[in-house]
Amino acid sequence: MADAPAPAEADPLAVLGLTLASDQHDTEVRTACIRVARRLHEAGAKAIGFIPSDDRVAIPPLLVQIGNALCDLTGGTVAVVDANVRYPGLASLVQPAAGDEVFSTRWIAGSLALLTPAKVERAGEVVPALARLLLDGADLFAHILCDLTGFELIGEHASAAACMDAVVLVGRAHRTDEEQLIALAALMPPDRFLGVLLVG
Repeated sequence: MADAPAPAEADPLAVLGLTLASDQHDTEVRTACIRVARRLHEAGAKAIGFIPSDDRVAIPPLLVQIGNALCDLTGGTVAVVDANVRYPGLASLVQPAAGDEVFSTRWIAGSLALLTPAKVERAGEVVPALARLLLDGADLFAHILCDLTGFELIGEHASAAACMDAVVLVGRAHRTDEEQLIALAALMPPDRFLGVLLVG
């Protein structure tokens, strides 16, 4: 008889100390994520980029929760893309891509997939790789949620945002300065900007 899988194998998110909010656990988080998921779905956007207001905002855990809520809400498949070009936060959960694959994939919960870059790309290579992923994933996923952390470091925030159907700025409640959010919002494509999501 085979041994039971280790917790990390049974739940890959446990490696990073993440758990998916359920009806019994983290009801408040789950309720908030369902509200956000409903708004994103109603916007009709497939590829949605999330841009942090500063380097203290962690996007991947938020996207995992919202992605799970979108799966439940729509019954469709959802991709969480850890496109952070500097420090991909979820890369340790995914095996390196084979061949010429740009992103590696791991199914982490039901119909929720995690995609991480096979390698950290150089400036000028990142946005085309992301655009290729969005094109390839258009038929596979109902929604694609992208962490666009780090794109400002290579001067490609605006071009990465332009690849998305919609963009959301993520700030910290009671900590992020309104002027900072207004300045970031001005850099976003106006026809794709959905608004600001405050966390924490």
